[in-house]
Formats: sequence, structure tokens, C-alpha cells
Amino acid sequence: MGETISAAASSSASKLKNQEDSFYLHIHPQELHFPLELKKNISCCLQLSNKSDNYLAFKVKTTIPEKYCVRPNIGVLLPMSTCDIIVTMQALEEAPPDMQCKDKFLLQSIVARPGATTKDITSDMFYKDSGYEVKESKFRAVCVAPPSNPPSPVQVSGSLDQAKDQISELTEERDYLKKENKRLQEALAKVQSSNLTERDDVIEKNENLEQELV
Repeated sequence: MGETISAAASSSASKLKNQEDSFYLHIHPQELHFPLELKKNISCCLQLSNKSDNYLAFKVKTTIPEKYCVRPNIGVLLPMSTCDIIVTMQALEEAPPDMQCKDKFLLQSIVARPGATTKDITSDMFYKDSGYEVKESKFRAVCVAPPSNPPSPVQVSGSLDQAKDQISELTEERDYLKKENKRLQEALAKVQSSNLTERDDVIEKNENLEQELV
């Protein structure tokens, strides 16, 4: 029983090792998630990892080259190094039906000579009859709904500036109304004082007339 389990574990480990050896470069992630926004270019980052002691050359192909821009699409990874690939989806006028995207990418890799640079790599080196052992890995694009983002700092700053301007305007208007109210009260007081003076004059004249008539 123990020998059977041990043999099964050994077989499983051997299959896993063979699977890992079936390609040179490791890809992360296996799917590129594009948060779809119409009429806007959208970019995703793909990381390639070289976990070997060899110089590895790579080339990235896509089923719809007019729809995607891949930079760099060809290059060399030094031993035990990584490389970021930027894949940009060109702006779309309308969303795909049911947000389904069937676009695929192919990563080809070969063992390059030690010290090789991107200038030494040509597309011919990735042909089946080039003499190089070409390893291939596939990954695909997936369209997803864009996240609901909070207001950007610029927008928040703009809102605060607008609020400050409104407060300043309201403060100026309040001060103006206070001054106007004070002016009206002073004018009213003068009118009332003038009316009282006129009333006193009339009363005094009436009293004088009454005295003259007596």
C-alpha cells in the first residue's frame, strides 16, 4: 500500500516537472483583465519570469494585431530575471456582446546565446524550422466592467476650491447686507427724529395760537 502511494506521488511529481519544463518563461497572470471603457485605450501589465540559467529570447503574438499594442513584443531575459510587458487594447466604439472577448496571445521563447541582446533577436528565430527549440505558451484577454472609482484628488481639490469661493461670496454678501441694514436704520432714525421735531413745532404753534385767541 505504502509503495503504491509512493509510486503515485513520484509519478505526479514527474508529470509536474515535465509540465514545468515544457516552457521556458513563466507568465503572470494567465489572463489579462481589461476594465472596459469605451473610446479609451486600456493597458494591462504582463510579467515574464526567467527562472533558468540561460539567456531566453521571447516574442509575443496576438490573433488581432490591429486591436492590441504590445511593448516590448520581442526581447531577451537574462538568467533569473523578470520583464514587464505592457499590452494596450485600442479604444473601442462599443462593448463586445455580453462582454465576451475571444482574443488570444501566443508567447514564443527560445534559448539565446549568452550575452545576447534584443538587437540580436529576429522573427526568423521563432520559426519551427529555425533550428531553435521553440517553446510556446498561450494566454488570453478578458473584458471586465470598470470599477467604481472614488473622486480623484484633483476633483476633490476642485470641489473644495469651489466651496471656498462660495463661502467667500456669501460672506461678502452678508457684510454688504449688514452695512445696508445699518444705513437704513440710521435713515429711519433720522426720519423719525425729523417727524418728532415737526410734531413738536406744530404743537408749539397751536399752543401759541390758542394763547393769542384767548
